[in-house]
Amino acid sequence: MRMDLAWFRQLLEIDSTSGKERTVAEWLEKHLEAPHTERFEVGDGTLNLLLSWGTPQVIFCTHMDTVPPYLPPSFEMSPDAIIRGRGACDAKGQLFALYTACRALAEAGETGFGLLLLAGEETGSYGAKAFAKTGFRAPYLIIGEPTGNQMVSASKGTQSYDLVFTGKAFHSGYPEHGVSAVDLFVRFMEQLQAADFGEDPELGPTTWNVGLLHSDNPQNILSPRLTCRLYFRTTFVSHPAVQEWMASAPDRLAPAMRNPAICPESIPSERPGPDRVALPENGPRQGDPGTGLSVSPRGGDTPARYLTLDGFPAKPVAFGSDAPHLTNFREKAICGPGSITVAHRDDEQVRLADLELAVHQYIAFFHRLNNR
Repeated sequence: MRMDLAWFRQLLEIDSTSGKERTVAEWLEKHLEAPHTERFEVGDGTLNLLLSWGTPQVIFCTHMDTVPPYLPPSFEMSPDAIIRGRGACDAKGQLFALYTACRALAEAGETGFGLLLLAGEETGSYGAKAFAKTGFRAPYLIIGEPTGNQMVSASKGTQSYDLVFTGKAFHSGYPEHGVSAVDLFVRFMEQLQAADFGEDPELGPTTWNVGLLHSDNPQNILSPRLTCRLYFRTTFVSHPAVQEWMASAPDRLAPAMRNPAICPESIPSERPGPDRVALPENGPRQGDPGTGLSVSPRGGDTPARYLTLDGFPAKPVAFGSDAPHLTNFREKAICGPGSITVAHRDDEQVRLADLELAVHQYIAFFHRLNNR
């Protein structure tokens, strides 16, 4: 088995960060050798590719897009050879190992397998969703992701939400006259931190991350609007509970806008007057019906279990993949070289020895599944 590192370097030198993967797809279409190659337009300007050797029963698969920013490759050919650069393990390293395995199987006279290369995994699995709508079907799918060459026994699900916190702008010297969207966000996060979604014995705790956080108010004006995206990693225990908790989040936050304050429409003054109308303690603010929280679900994946094979190490993971969306297959496995802990970092890397082990495992997976 020959590892064509010059070819791997060429692959890594192509910038295929999210949205640019059509360039690498067209390059791969010209440079990969298979008896049959088919392209599929995704619909957003990107391409999926399917290479086939005979009628595929086992499909190897990974994605072509990488997270930004692009990082050029470097090869450290020491005794512990390490390849660095964007995509080294996520997922051009997977593609390299999978294709090398396909070539080795073809040279050994094997047929009945294919290589599926997908666009848009990092931005919503758009390539996988598009491919699921084709008429293609096969019994087995093996997805390459950086798992330390361990098969994935189960993976967390995901739930994504767009949040809009609406406040009422006012001079920051008189915060009692307005509603700060930032304060609403902070109180929401305090409630989320206190929520108990349970501990899953297989997948562990539920986690979340806030992204795309934005509020453009000047420093001396209360924020009238804050937007963000909230992204959950859910478990078998927590997936429905997270959906229910988020559905009731606007009502749960409503008491945060109740305080013993005067009407926001009133004008601050040193002297009491008819424009200073007191509310009952803990009563609602008057004149601010539009303040509060809006929650827009963006969808996600349910937690899932995957195919494992006796004799190969396996573990649960917390990251997502194209697997939930590829409904064309009866059974799905996930396994590949490299570590998820460096997959989206500036020091992304993979060991040559891990790539070699992955190739041997992929070949073994094919033989095991082909003989079922």
